[in-house]
Amino acid sequence: MTRTTTTARGTTVDLLVIGSGTGMSAALAAKELGLDVLIVEKTGYVGGSTARSGGAFWIPASPLLARSGSGDSAEQAQTYLEAAVGDSAAKDRWQAFLEYGPGTVEMLQRMTPMKFFWARGYSDYHPELPGGSAVGRTCECRPFDASTLGAERARLRPSLLAAPVPMPVTGADYKWMNLFMRKPARGVPTILRRALQGIGGKLLLKREYMAGGQALAAGLFAGVLRAGIPVWTDTSLVRLLGADRITGAVLEQHGQTVEVTARCGVVLATGGFDHDMAMRHEYQSREIEDWSLGSEGNTGDGIKIGRDLGADVALMDQAWWFPAVAPLEPGKAPQVLLAERSLPGSFVVDAGGRRFINESTDYMSFGQRFQERERAGDPIGAMWLVFDQRYRNSYVFAGSLYPRMAIPKTWFDAGIAHRGSTPAELARAAGLPEDVFARTLARFNENAASGTDHDFARGASAYDRYYGDPTVTPNPNLRPLSGTLYAVKVVLSDLGTCGGLRADAHGRVQRADDSVIDGLYALGNNAANVFGATYPGAGATIGQGLVFGRIVAEHAARGPVSVR
Repeated sequence: MTRTTTTARGTTVDLLVIGSGTGMSAALAAKELGLDVLIVEKTGYVGGSTARSGGAFWIPASPLLARSGSGDSAEQAQTYLEAAVGDSAAKDRWQAFLEYGPGTVEMLQRMTPMKFFWARGYSDYHPELPGGSAVGRTCECRPFDASTLGAERARLRPSLLAAPVPMPVTGADYKWMNLFMRKPARGVPTILRRALQGIGGKLLLKREYMAGGQALAAGLFAGVLRAGIPVWTDTSLVRLLGADRITGAVLEQHGQTVEVTARCGVVLATGGFDHDMAMRHEYQSREIEDWSLGSEGNTGDGIKIGRDLGADVALMDQAWWFPAVAPLEPGKAPQVLLAERSLPGSFVVDAGGRRFINESTDYMSFGQRFQERERAGDPIGAMWLVFDQRYRNSYVFAGSLYPRMAIPKTWFDAGIAHRGSTPAELARAAGLPEDVFARTLARFNENAASGTDHDFARGASAYDRYYGDPTVTPNPNLRPLSGTLYAVKVVLSDLGTCGGLRADAHGRVQRADDSVIDGLYALGNNAANVFGATYPGAGATIGQGLVFGRIVAEHAARGPVSVR
């Protein structure tokens, strides 16, 4: 095994990983193979956008799914991805993902203290396609005790939303907690169990249980620490070294320049260009504002540097789009809308007062529809989620408003919420055409009463129904609206961009002529989406980052230096 060496001129390692989100998977896999690894992170926190995510990962046909009785197989997953991805991405990329996925889960189980579970019933996003699964392929980390990080706990990236009480809520928990007023037999015990684990663990056991992206990031970080892999935070990439082959990087750390030589290569895992508005306006839309939920360090650094070296880029118009409640003021983060769009007694309209989509569709498809309208010269403009008082009394909203809680006055003052006792009154308040909105409401109520959305097929997919209300029949996603009405402004946010450097099936960065830049790898949102313009299932963004971490490590280990 080679060792890190430090001289007056700099540091030498086998593999340099730039970025501490799913890049930690590459570091762990490389360490297990005997490579000496260094992780560097631009911000002061470890975890990247992974720590701000839901933390699920979509990796088909893993031993975890087999043990849980999912019935999944690599053949079914291949059929599904062939149908879902089509020609929007290179086939060998997603085939490599399928091949290396099961082993990646096993590697993470060996190299970290995390324990995983299958989120049974969390449907693929397109289950109606051949090979699609209504029971899903999504897995999560069980609540993880972050106190095991010891003094390094302070370097773990904080959650996007701070819970009012310590309470580790998994994605599987969220569904039933959101429905606790409608399904108390499932929702209330879930709330009590997680509250007991969180509050009791903290007070009685001095443990800090986390769930979701926080748990996954903390578990990866714990594995990195246990493996003795150093992580340099507050360290940014300045440039890459090498001519015919990338041999290292020049970094900036606390105002000082540091040179790191990497015998086997450099892994770019710096995230997308979420917060570089010049790039977003160039590649995506002039109308986009800085509403991304990705890490603040995601400013396209790895993509820009790779592009300067002659690397090709792909899918730069794409993002993991996510509709959200408009922020109260500039600079504030929007509040994501997930189950809210699927629950009965609600629908979404554009600035013209018309529905334009199946509101329950997956969030990436929602954003793509938004883009399609803009490119066609028929922009959606302001979007509004419309619902009635019964809806407000029944469900959690935007993660912070519990059933029967009044919508805050600040929302009305800021113009992101409006109320009306009649459709006309609500339309006037929200600036919608009164007659068009009235017809939209009447048409929606007619469809909802019949249980069939003849306009947009809401509720026809198993994915739609996952976040619906099972107490509402015959369609858990549809119910006519009546009485007092509300409209809350919706903006198009995202979980990060997913266009980036074009890479091959080994994760090697490619030029436009398909040749590779030797010694340079890219994964996660630094690379173009493995699944092209498609989001196949919950956690596909994290899943591909984790799996390509292992793929990259195995290829780098066969590099120019023999490592034993």
